[in-house]
Amino acid sequence: MKVPSVCCLLASGFEEIEALVPVDVLRRAGGTVVLATVEKKLEIRGCNGILVTVDTLLSETAAPALSRGGKPQFDVLMIPGGREGVSRLREDGRAQQLAAAYEKDGAWVAAICAGPIVLSDAGLLEYRRFTAHSSLSRELPYAFVTTERVVVDRRIVTSRGAGTALDFGLTLVGLLMGTQKMEEISHSIMA
Repeated sequence: MKVPSVCCLLASGFEEIEALVPVDVLRRAGGTVVLATVEKKLEIRGCNGILVTVDTLLSETAAPALSRGGKPQFDVLMIPGGREGVSRLREDGRAQQLAAAYEKDGAWVAAICAGPIVLSDAGLLEYRRFTAHSSLSRELPYAFVTTERVVVDRRIVTSRGAGTALDFGLTLVGLLMGTQKMEEISHSIMA
């Protein structure tokens, strides 16, 4: 079985739990996860002041798939929340382009908390079921599911927030590596 690969796209002000818990779960399951940023440096701070060193700059990782019109380099594009981080991703604009390119090519696109706003900007949420943080109900133009912790609609995966980050990560493991692997990881961390 091919080892699934995930690009977790971050900007300063990202929500640490929503990024790092799914990354940890995916890596425990044997997935390859690359932390990329739209910032100009590899060290960025989350919304709670935790300093994280990412693996690469977006310009060196995923952007070539856009400029060459090529296939996505990863199986999943993951966008965590954090109000400031999501605002920075939206201002930068590449996250929306990347999400649209991944969805168009049939890759998975995943977002949690405020992250689905980026998917909405990219036109990916219309006519889909999704969820996001309840505080975003007025900002998102479509009705969204507010009671489900994680929603999968075709190849879009969304989740509500920091409190659902573990479920979000385990869902991604299940989709990419199967239910057995998801249950194995779940049992290993819940023991």
